[in-house]
Amino acid sequence: MLNKDKVDPGHDRISIMVVEDNEYMLDILVNSLKRMGFTRVQKCKNGKEAVEYLKLTGKGFGTAVEPIDIVISDFIMSPVSGVHLLQWLRDDKASPSRFMPFIMLSGAADRVNVEASRDHGVNDFMAKPFSVENIYKVLQRIIDAPRQFVTTQTYFGPDRRRSSKAGPPKSGERRKPDESHATIVYSKDKVEKPASPSDVWLFKLPNYLKQKMGSNAMRQPFVLPDDVLFSAEQSLKREAEGFLDWAKGYLDKLSREVTEAKQISGERTQHFEEINLIAHELRGQGGTFGYPLITVFGKSLYEVTKPPCRQDDANLEIVKAHIDTMRAVLREKIEGDGGELGQQLFKALKMAITKYAPQQPAAQ
Repeated sequence: MLNKDKVDPGHDRISIMVVEDNEYMLDILVNSLKRMGFTRVQKCKNGKEAVEYLKLTGKGFGTAVEPIDIVISDFIMSPVSGVHLLQWLRDDKASPSRFMPFIMLSGAADRVNVEASRDHGVNDFMAKPFSVENIYKVLQRIIDAPRQFVTTQTYFGPDRRRSSKAGPPKSGERRKPDESHATIVYSKDKVEKPASPSDVWLFKLPNYLKQKMGSNAMRQPFVLPDDVLFSAEQSLKREAEGFLDWAKGYLDKLSREVTEAKQISGERTQHFEEINLIAHELRGQGGTFGYPLITVFGKSLYEVTKPPCRQDDANLEIVKAHIDTMRAVLREKIEGDGGELGQQLFKALKMAITKYAPQQPAAQ
């Protein structure tokens, strides 16, 4: 809890929706936010559940349904992904606020995912593994320095330029470096698509989050006391014991997928897709709880099972080698880089990958 003798930042008035299909990580993230003083947090287990809830907030049910101010969502989810949830929030008429701040969270912070989020109007992208400090810094940017929204014929969302001095985005959008060419809009009501491809509308809107936080927030930056952040970070580290059981459960799932796939002589796509999803979860969580080797080995497994990958017995042996390596990390509770033992695990895994890699044809 915050020390009430200090100036109240007012952030307990902000409501945050967290969307995450991994129930363990959902609870971890929600708990971290609450320890930071964000007490109004709504949990959703996937994008579909989030859309249904957000639709209700737009229908004016009063206190029965908590309105949402910020969305934090995982990227890879089913049946509605994070990027599809973002697209709905920005474009659909049923959206309660097309200007709502949206933070994408993912263990697959690959360029293609970051760019997909950016092009659909994300405010910020936070990579897993995360820390309390990561969450705090992203929320500081969202609250203290919200980017103005922009509308063109092909885009609606936060301005993708971090500053007025930045050049056009790499996607090729043609805009002048200043705002002389743009129509300045001071209302949320005008969000339809411009008639001409050259039209650009920039929305100059009040800082709603600051307003909601109160008069103190309007006069000063959003800052949390060091002791609050330290306590939240320590609590996140203590939850590492739960991570061990969670990770072991996922490794058991991987083993079952390998066993079932080996019994199939034909199509194994479904099994490799499931293995890839589990690898994605593992790569995103290990570093959060002090086991960065799980993140490293999980990422390696994610890469070797990413479609279109080989679906033969040799690649299943590579999957098995990853499982064995990660089991050793958990069994020995190897934190950090693992020192000499960590290097031995790296070497053993590399040898297994080399052993079962496709054989190159001999040079003629």
